[in-house]
Amino acid sequence: MRYTRFEKARIIGARALQISMGAPIVVDLPAGLVDPIEIAWSEFNAGAIPITVKREL
Repeated sequence: MRYTRFEKARIIGARALQISMGAPIVVDLPAGLVDPIEIAWSEFNAGAIPITVKREL
């Protein structure tokens, strides 16, 4: 599925907030990666973020 830049921003932001509040990380991370936004980006690029987008037609 292709996301708009606004959907990407919302997904990354929501997931980064979840990670910063202690949610489990669902991908293996490189050593030293601690920024929640970077972790959310790596999850997004791996297609592993447990968030769905509902679009109204």
